[in-house]
Amino acid sequence: MLTYRRAPFIRPLLVMAIAIALASLLGACSSSGKANDARSAGSESTVYTAAIFYYDYDDVYISSVRNALTADLASHQIAYQEYDADHDQMTQNTQIDKAIQNGADILVVNIVNSGSAERSDVICQKANQAGIPIVFFNRPIEQQGYEGVILDYYENIAFVGTDSAEAGHLQGQMIGEYLVHHFDEVDLNDDGRISYALFKGEAANVEAIYRTKYSVEDANAILVTNGYPALTYFDSSSVDTFQLDLTGSWTSDSAQNYMLTNLTRYNEDNGNMIELVIANSDSMAGGAISALQMHGYNLGTDDCTTIPVFGVDATAEGRQLIASGIMTGTIAQDAEAMADCICQMVENARGGHDLLSGMDSYPRDTEYGRERMVLLPYSIYSPSEQAATDGE
Repeated sequence: MLTYRRAPFIRPLLVMAIAIALASLLGACSSSGKANDARSAGSESTVYTAAIFYYDYDDVYISSVRNALTADLASHQIAYQEYDADHDQMTQNTQIDKAIQNGADILVVNIVNSGSAERSDVICQKANQAGIPIVFFNRPIEQQGYEGVILDYYENIAFVGTDSAEAGHLQGQMIGEYLVHHFDEVDLNDDGRISYALFKGEAANVEAIYRTKYSVEDANAILVTNGYPALTYFDSSSVDTFQLDLTGSWTSDSAQNYMLTNLTRYNEDNGNMIELVIANSDSMAGGAISALQMHGYNLGTDDCTTIPVFGVDATAEGRQLIASGIMTGTIAQDAEAMADCICQMVENARGGHDLLSGMDSYPRDTEYGRERMVLLPYSIYSPSEQAATDGE
């Protein structure tokens, strides 16, 4: 079992061999998961091949990264194979075995079981035994508080992600500042408090954990500083102050179903309407909005009450909802920047260089000295700035 220290912690080679053999056997029997052998233009004559593994093609933000990354790889004439784990770690492990057997030169992995160093370790062992580099991206590969252990141990490995806490802090700032300026109109039942619902997403994902924590804490700090009471979770009988996507994803369906159920009891007629929605992704924000619209809210018209809904990711859907006056705000996570960073690492590996060669301009986790962890910044989405960019 993996332990957290800088000294070697890899399981015995015999155990590793057995694990790989079992994974191969499972791969021979399993037909689950999808693979896409799409390749970049002119790649038939290209020897170097990148194997790209996605935890779920249907994830809205991940699909944005995928679209940008395939375009980048094509422009660099890098051959690639894509795999969809369909939210199953065993499927992804089998796909990695297949890609290695087929001669992949680099693995680019959006791991299914985020926040699990043991799951990451298994994948690293596979790449290490094959002598090929690996780039993890987006989904944390170690649990909260132990970030950097895997990266410190293995060679030819890097991680491209974000500062897990930053999105939560920015969302909390955005919510707090909005409520200070709109408190009375948001307080529908005039009880002097704002009642909120929060949709968390994945239970163990550190991004979800920090977004859940800081979006509320930071908003409350701004409210209290300005003489307003802290937010109140809509269901006072609940132990948790969030609703979790039980599929282990960040789906719009889960938020919509939760919100529809919530509104049967918590509504204006009962004097306890949910007055604010915080969602840890734009997909869940969109699901909550769909439920609100079924009850006559957030229709984007002057004669309709709009419940403030805040998300994260600044997806195309989220930006459109904001432009239509249906959604209030979101935090931008730059899919194109993530794809560009990954592509540069792949290009470095193809040229025989270190994955991070020539990438000093990219922000690192300098707080803890994790030079192989690239953390791309979040930002508060600004429709006016986006419009200016689109007009260039």
